[in-house]
Amino acid sequence: MSAAASLRAAGRQPPAPCDIALDGGALTVERWLRVLPGKRFTGAGRWNGQAVLAKLFVAARGAERHWRRECQGAERLQAAGLPTPAPLAAGALAGGGHYVLYAYLENARGPDAAAADDLARVCAQLGRLHAAGLLQEDAHLGNFLLRGDEVFVIDGDAVRPLRDARDGEENLALLLAQLPPQTATDGRGPLLAAYRAGNPAADVDEARLAAAVERARAARLADYLGKCLRDCSLFRVEKTATRFVAMARDEADFLAPIVADPDRWLAAGTPLKLGRTSTLARVEHAGRMLVIKRYNIKGPGHALSRCWRPSRAWHSWVAGQRLRFLGIATPRPLALIERRLGPLRGKAWLITEYCPGENLADRLARHHDDSDSAEELNAVIRLLKQLASARISHGDMKATNLLWAAGQVKIIDLDATRQHGNDTSFRKAWSRDRARFLRNWKEECAVRKRLQAMLAENGLL
Repeated sequence: MSAAASLRAAGRQPPAPCDIALDGGALTVERWLRVLPGKRFTGAGRWNGQAVLAKLFVAARGAERHWRRECQGAERLQAAGLPTPAPLAAGALAGGGHYVLYAYLENARGPDAAAADDLARVCAQLGRLHAAGLLQEDAHLGNFLLRGDEVFVIDGDAVRPLRDARDGEENLALLLAQLPPQTATDGRGPLLAAYRAGNPAADVDEARLAAAVERARAARLADYLGKCLRDCSLFRVEKTATRFVAMARDEADFLAPIVADPDRWLAAGTPLKLGRTSTLARVEHAGRMLVIKRYNIKGPGHALSRCWRPSRAWHSWVAGQRLRFLGIATPRPLALIERRLGPLRGKAWLITEYCPGENLADRLARHHDDSDSAEELNAVIRLLKQLASARISHGDMKATNLLWAAGQVKIIDLDATRQHGNDTSFRKAWSRDRARFLRNWKEECAVRKRLQAMLAENGLL
């Protein structure tokens, strides 16, 4: 079997180390860095005694087109004098497919999304890329590497000529949309200044850029939420006639025993809630604490009303992914399980990380007055501003659904969480959320009065 056919057949777990015969000598892939099953494989290894990064294009259709684009992109970057890994060899694989070998960048690292200096360096390099008349279609931090004072541009397959200034502006917006929303908003001024330093001739309209960032982020969010319900590099999805399971792929092996029989683990765990509509327990597995929530079916009538709709676990799974994508603190959702009979849905389970924090009601009750609660109150206002900015309503803003942990407020119980498509719909839902939130404290309570004042100060009333 040819190397290309073998890699296509390997799925998501190609063997490593792996020897591949090339015209210019044998390539040994020591570890795989990225696997796009059946299409493209990127690995680190050695070729003729030299450390290399290998890109192997093995798709039954389109491999040659992507290989040519990769080679052309690398050539364009070199011709423009932009730092990029040096191409060492390129050609056809025996039996089909193509390859490109690059010099491996020792001691290079990816930019840190939390480091302002790293982000500024990347934005400046993107400016230089645009000034050279080129575009990185897939502009995100993973396509830049830092080593010393240099910022390397990688992924030649996505490099193409820049059409016009608006094209560059949209490309900058795409990069900013990859950053945590708060980072992109608070740091937009310095990041735009860095971009202009790299591309002094750029005429960027800041209002238009902000709108483009929002569009790009919305498109990325829609794509991500689609991925969390289908089998892909980030999520493992298994569908049968009787079950639907979605799991974080990097946790799938760890979760396998729990997913196989969630009720057994639920019964053996520490109960957190025993209700008719849901049952909640904390469980320990391999030294880690998790929470399993089962959404119960109360009877035949309830079963009939629920069987045609996505379960509440489904809604919570998607809502948790949405919040975390937007940088809003919530325990990480790890797995969704639905019992099914063909298209009909029954009981469902949600598995999340356990958050050891104290709920906000208990936390604030231990303080003597609102001055003792300044850190918590500021954190909850930050959370509410994030929700309002994304037009997200929670649907049940009890203080027990807000957990204080590691200096921030995390939001839980996402069954009724919704992202609204327009301001009118959001304002109505936010009005209900705000009223429910304030009812956690009596009208004469100092904490409630302080919260009302802070809501007004931040435009949240």
